[in-house]
Amino acid sequence: MSLIVQKFGGSSVADAEHVNNVAGIVTDTYKKGNNVIVVVSAQGDTTDDLIEKANEINPNASKREKDMLLAAGEQISISLLAMAIEKLGYPVISLLGWQAGFQTTSAHTDARIKRVITDRIKKELDKKNIIIVAGFQGLSRYDDITTLGRGGSDTSAVALAAATHADLCQIYTDVEGVYTADPRKVNNAKKLSEISYDEMLELATLGAQVLHNRSVEMAKKYNLELEVLSSLTCAPGTIVKEVTNVEKMLISGVAKDTDIARISVVGVPDIPGLAFKLFSKMAAKGVNVDIILQSIGRDGTKDISFTVAKNKLDDTLEALNQFMPAVKAQKVVHDERVAKISIVGAGMETHAGVASKMFEALFDAQINIQMISTSEIKVSVLIDLADADRAVSAIHSKFFDEV
Repeated sequence: MSLIVQKFGGSSVADAEHVNNVAGIVTDTYKKGNNVIVVVSAQGDTTDDLIEKANEINPNASKREKDMLLAAGEQISISLLAMAIEKLGYPVISLLGWQAGFQTTSAHTDARIKRVITDRIKKELDKKNIIIVAGFQGLSRYDDITTLGRGGSDTSAVALAAATHADLCQIYTDVEGVYTADPRKVNNAKKLSEISYDEMLELATLGAQVLHNRSVEMAKKYNLELEVLSSLTCAPGTIVKEVTNVEKMLISGVAKDTDIARISVVGVPDIPGLAFKLFSKMAAKGVNVDIILQSIGRDGTKDISFTVAKNKLDDTLEALNQFMPAVKAQKVVHDERVAKISIVGAGMETHAGVASKMFEALFDAQINIQMISTSEIKVSVLIDLADADRAVSAIHSKFFDEV
């Protein structure tokens, strides 16, 4: 008998038909003699709808009250799924995040899981119940409901699987696994049978929507095998694990991130310590800086360019307003019409010429590169937003179609 944790996203439980479909998947797993814990997201666009309702009442509502509201979305989906499983004649119980033992930090709307107390879970497993758990939420030390932010249900599932020493954690989505590119945009995208934690983490961080990076980090930490598969087909998915194959793929995928902005601080005095002062201001605002480019200008000045997430642009500009007068920089320019295109692959560590092949693909497509960033298993470029989809297709064809 195995313990299997299954996570279903909002699109998998979007309506009654989808809920009944998920109930069938869960009970089929249970019928095979497995213990089953299911983590569920809010239905469809429920979370966005709740945010809209909050903004209608009070655009400046406290984050605590937002969490109280947003947590209701998962409560609806877990109860509906439990009802569907009851109808099929199987023992089932639904639990909110706090009932399932999720203890979190107090950072409302973006809390982190501190621990999972599994006493209630173990009792329900002993009763042979199928357990349906609300993802995305927990309880702070002050007994307040918290939510985990973007990708929170993925993280909930992995944390619960780790805490209960599950044999497998399955992440069900609306695609059949992890692909070499977004199959909805690239017709010849190929499904991967397996991918390493590091590669998946890079892809998740760089814009791939299949798994959230926090869940991959946690899976790697606990060496927990993940399977990404579709709730709509019976096709095998992609296994995320520690890949030890001697012959690793040259690249595993091409990712696109359009949720970024480029900032350029122009005419900064070329003296020691200014980069430290600049980026410490960013850190104090909670801004993560990605690609950085420094160019030497004239008359003892330099320009510093970097990228940030679009939702951090206002915080970034506010920090720069404090920085500019003190260092006598000339101006700040920002551009939201950019995209970051990345290739990821463990095979890069042992193969030369990967970056040049990527740049050749962009040259052939007449796409200009603004900035470049590299690591052992990743190459990223910043380009015009209008060229993003063409760039992904050109790079994907260069690596996966050419013999």
